[in-house]
Amino acid sequence: VQLQASGGGSVQAGGSLRLSCAASGRTLRYSGMGWFRQSPGKEREFVAVISWSGGSTNYADSVKGRFTISRDNAKNTVYLQMNSLKSEDTAVYYCAASLEYSNSYYYNDYDYWGRGTLVTVSS
Repeated sequence: VQLQASGGGSVQAGGSLRLSCAASGRTLRYSGMGWFRQSPGKEREFVAVISWSGGSTNYADSVKGRFTISRDNAKNTVYLQMNSLKSEDTAVYYCAASLEYSNSYYYNDYDYWGRGTLVTVSS
């Protein structure tokens, strides 16, 4: 199972980016797909999660109202639409899949991780 994150780049504050995470290989029915991010010198932090059905989502307080997570199960892809970006959103963003948890904030609950994609927001 492989998760491939893409869509990162450089943007000015106030701008938007959309990240994608495509699952390939032996695709399993994940309970939840999440996005995490990590800035230099900081721990990896939760950003958003969506259940397999797409009916349940949750966000970190720092991104609520600005980021939207969605999924297309037919394409085995999860998206993170990021609007009104701030300099503090600068980080490497990782997607992850949990076989057991549909709504977890904790990175230890995730079984598969993709390589990160870098988002740089300049002020």
